[in-house]
Amino acid sequence: MYFIRRYRVKDSQFLIMQISNNIHKYHEIQLNILTFYKKEYYFSIGGTYYIEKEPVYTTASTGKQDWSRTVRKQMPLIQSKNGVNSFVFTKFEVRTSTPNYTKEITQINRFCVYEAFKRLGWLYVPYMPEEAGPHPDIKTSIRIVQNKFSITNDDRKKSLFRSMNDMLEYMDCKTSDKQFYFGTDDFDYVWEKLIDRAFGEKDKDKYFPRSRWLLDYGNYKEKRPLIPDTIIIYNDKYYILDAKYYKYGLTGIPDHLPNGSSINKQITYGEYLEKYKNIDTKSLFNAFIMPYNMAKNYFNMTSFVGNVGEAIGDWRYNKKYYERIQGIVIDTRYLMYHYSGKPVKEKVALAESIESVLGRNKIQITKESSAVPYEEIKTIDPMVAEDNNSYDID
Repeated sequence: MYFIRRYRVKDSQFLIMQISNNIHKYHEIQLNILTFYKKEYYFSIGGTYYIEKEPVYTTASTGKQDWSRTVRKQMPLIQSKNGVNSFVFTKFEVRTSTPNYTKEITQINRFCVYEAFKRLGWLYVPYMPEEAGPHPDIKTSIRIVQNKFSITNDDRKKSLFRSMNDMLEYMDCKTSDKQFYFGTDDFDYVWEKLIDRAFGEKDKDKYFPRSRWLLDYGNYKEKRPLIPDTIIIYNDKYYILDAKYYKYGLTGIPDHLPNGSSINKQITYGEYLEKYKNIDTKSLFNAFIMPYNMAKNYFNMTSFVGNVGEAIGDWRYNKKYYERIQGIVIDTRYLMYHYSGKPVKEKVALAESIESVLGRNKIQITKESSAVPYEEIKTIDPMVAEDNNSYDID
């Protein structure tokens, strides 16, 4: 949960797994439903609730004057000047406002704040607000909040009412007997950020190729550069990493490895560094970084990092190290506990694992014109799965 919050998962989407009567149900809700009160609204206004104010009129000599009420309720003085009479008011009906803590919308807001803190408040602060107290039932609350949303023009209030409505609708479909599991469908984004935070250079974008459209109409348009997830510079060597949150480390099934477009893109990165940044090819390496479990895996490996093979492009001669993209697996739990502070020991171990390419046999496949046909290439590595059924995977 810490990493999901820290690295801002795409659309901040959580997956809540609900177990009820042995039936698994899944509810996708947006993170802002549960955090809007704490971060964007509740704390921003001093830890108070949404409270509407009732108009109150008093008699005073200054303030926001309500002339229709003043004319009806106050007696003016008559002043004569140059034969002309005029009315002079010394007291006015003045409009003020006072908070109404008993309104249903405030009761609903207190309920939503309490529920939000109960579920995710511990991610932010140890503080827990008091219980909500009496409030309308869920379906009535939804109707009240939707009505408030429809009649307000304040964008901030609209965001609040939308979040309240989403949360209430989620709670409306829950059952009383259940357990919650919080997670995300987009952990691939977290995985990329973890790898980059642990090993990467901050200014990596200067090392990678840019492209642009030369338009026949309008201005030339420069596009964002091709930027891989991470680049490591260590001992005057360059390691181009592409973090792939793929299942191969769990299943051992080749279909769960990066595909041809990813392979060719990594080769392009390496070629650009060689030709346009003058990086020595003997100091330039490529790797995919995938998760695995060092305590239980199909490779019989026990280290937090390991090398499971390499990917090549048949259109290359594959004589240069960067043309042979190494398949690296890293233990997810280990990385989550050691990612901070640019860990040197872990960086050395990763570099050594990638440099396993130095001890591999030369690639006999050259360019496509002389490539060995696919049907003639035999897999002899016993660590690679040949049959999905052996892993009880659909």
